[in-house]
This record gives sequence, C-alpha cells and structure tokens, in this order.
Amino acid sequence: MTLKSNLASSRDRSLREHYFIASSYAKDLNALQKRGASVDKGIESLYRSYFDFYNKQRVILAVSKNGHPLYTDVPGASVAFPAHSLRISKAGERLLSLEKFEDKDYIGVTGALPAPYDTYTLAYYYDVSDILSAWSKMTFMLFLIGMLFCGLLAVCLLLVLNRVFKPLQLISDASRSIAQGQYENRIEVKGEDELAEMARSFNHMAKEIQRQMQQLAQAAEQKQQFADNLAHELRTPLTAIYGYAEYIQKVVRTEEDKLFATNYIMSESRRLQNIAYRLLDMATLRGNKIELNLVHMRKLVQEVELALSMKAEELAIRITYETRFETLLCDADLMHILLVNLIDNAMKACGPGGEIRLLADLENEQKVIYIEDNGKGMTQEQLIHITEAFYRVDPSRSRSGGGAGLGLTLCKQIAINHEADLSFSSEPGQGTIAKLTFTTQ
Repeated sequence: MTLKSNLASSRDRSLREHYFIASSYAKDLNALQKRGASVDKGIESLYRSYFDFYNKQRVILAVSKNGHPLYTDVPGASVAFPAHSLRISKAGERLLSLEKFEDKDYIGVTGALPAPYDTYTLAYYYDVSDILSAWSKMTFMLFLIGMLFCGLLAVCLLLVLNRVFKPLQLISDASRSIAQGQYENRIEVKGEDELAEMARSFNHMAKEIQRQMQQLAQAAEQKQQFADNLAHELRTPLTAIYGYAEYIQKVVRTEEDKLFATNYIMSESRRLQNIAYRLLDMATLRGNKIELNLVHMRKLVQEVELALSMKAEELAIRITYETRFETLLCDADLMHILLVNLIDNAMKACGPGGEIRLLADLENEQKVIYIEDNGKGMTQEQLIHITEAFYRVDPSRSRSGGGAGLGLTLCKQIAINHEADLSFSSEPGQGTIAKLTFTTQ
C-alpha cells in the first residue's frame, strides 16, 4: 500500500510537471520565434535551459520530432530510448510508463507539445529508485516484525475467541427467534468495542427486517384492498346489466322502456370496458420500458385541445394553453393520455363557466407542466389518496360520469415511467393545481 501510494503520488507529480513543462516550453518557443529564432534552434536552446534546471531534481528530459530523437540527457549513450517515447502523441494524449536506465527506475510521461508545435514530443522521466529501494527495506523489516508477532498473536487468539464466542451465541439465539417470527427480539449492547458494534449492527438488521415485514404486510393489505375494490367496481355494473337485461326479457315493455334499459346496459358496459382498458394500460406500463422521443410541445398541446374542445364547449368550461419551451422528451401517446386525464379531472371539478389553464414552463432549469382549475378543490386528506386505484373524491359524481377512479393512478404510473414527479396542491373552494416536473430533462 505504501509503494502504491508513493508511486501514485510520483505519477501525479510527473503528469503535472510534464503538463507544466510542455506548456512553458511552447510559450517560450513561441516567444523565441517572435524574436526571429527558428523553431529547431529554439527547441535546442530551451532544452539546455530546462536540462540545467531539472537535472538537479532527478528528472530526465528528452525531445523527439516525428519519431526521431533530437535531445536527451538519458544517462549512457548506449541506452536504448523507449520506442513509445519517440512516436507523436495525439492531441491531449499522454503516455505513462515505468522505465529503467542504468539500474535506476523512472516514471515516464510522454506527450506532444501544444499546437502548433505538436510535431515535437516531450518525454519526462522522474527517478523513483529511492522509493522502490525504501519499499524493499520496509517489506523485509515488516516480515521480521511479523514473525515476532505471530507467536504473541497465537496466544492472544485464545483469549479473543473466548470473548467472541459468547456474543456469537447470543446472536445465534436471537437469529433463531427472528426466524420463528419474533421480530422484536434484540441483543443487549454493552460497551463501545467491536463486539458492541456488531451487536448494534445485528439489532439494526433485526429492526430493518421487522420494518420490511410490516411493509410487506401493508402491501399485501393494499393488494387485498385493490382486489376488493375491483370486485366491488365490477359487481355494481354487472348487477345493473343483469337486472336490466332480465327486465327486458321477462316483462313486456314499451319501446321507450327498452331503449332506456338498453342505454343503461351500454353505459355500464362502457364503464366495465373503461376499467379493463385502464388496468391493462397500467399493467403494460409496469412491465415494459417506454421509448422516449423529442416531441414538439405545440403539437402535443394542440392534440390535447382537439380531444377536449367538444366536451369543454358542452360544459361551458374555458381552457387556455400556454407553452414556454419547444420540445419535450417523452412518449407522445402516453403524455397525451396523461394530460387529457388531468384536464378531464379538472373539468369534472369545475362547474359551468369554470376555467382551466395548462402552462408548460421552465422552473429551476427543469421542465414543468401545470394544470390549474378553479373548481371545488380538495382537502389535504383527499390529496393523499387521489392517485390510489379506485379512489374517488366524489363517488357519486364519478360513477355517474363513468369514472372508475383509475385515471390519476394511470397518470402517476406514466409520470414514473418518464422519471417525472406528479404532485397536487389544493384547498377546498380554491381549485386544484396538478404539477408535473421532469427531473431528468
């Protein structure tokens, strides 16, 4: 670890100094060139200056051009210059290596000079022989000291094991009790040593297991509640359908009565169909990853406006649309469903003459879509549950309108698939604001 740390420090120093020397070299060469000196003469002159300065710091410098060595202070004329040090590096590329010259070890950094002198390559070698020598001596000393401690540790091990086995037995007993469903069992913690920390960790694990089991029980309860609600939602229209069908079949009725019964059967059938489609949409979203594309906001808003204009006109509700960013990365069809559902819910909350506003804006460099209405609003308790499946703020209104309490649940799932946050704020009598925040755009 000491060797790696020291070598890493030397590598960092070598990279920094190579960058500094290359930059200074290019600046000085540019200054000499402006005074009329040729590039080659400038290279040679500067090399001598840099050599005199860095030679005292156990540093070797070398300069090559187009793969041919020009100047070097590598000790020994017969030393083979590293082949990779001669090739021209790509712009910004630097090669790091470990070299050996005359029984000395060097960390080498090779890289081209900054443009327009990138035909020249500067090689920098920093002497790390002392580091490797100190490491060899250290490992030898540590080996001897380790041998001396082995005997002492063997004796201490017996004492440690006797102390370790007792809390391990406690942990074993507590584990068996947890396995039997007694999640509240904990180990008594004494002291501040490692064994006490282990006991705390075990207690934390037991606490987390207890919490997760409670979450699983809650999730199972929610699933059961979902199934109960679904059964209730299906039973109500099925009962009505069967009753009106029997009404038509068994009793002689006028055409007007038959038409009324048939219309009611069709209405309840559409409600069942709507529930099935919504459940299918949510199941599809949970099981598949959607494909996101850049969608023009104006086009998306125009399609939403077209889908809702007739219903808004019938209910005498005014809807305004305003976009302040051009594109949105999303699934256009799913985003259309989300916006239509949110506005449709806003229309249900508004009476005749109500107003709804859709605003696509930037907030804290994030894309946000607001849908605001001046309807009856909701309490804080209602806001907590509005995205739950089959939850209705006004059950009677939702049934008469054909709703099944799945629209906002689907919206929440669509938002999750877009890695967006869907939130609501409302006050009774003050309207509601739905806010869709895209956290990854």
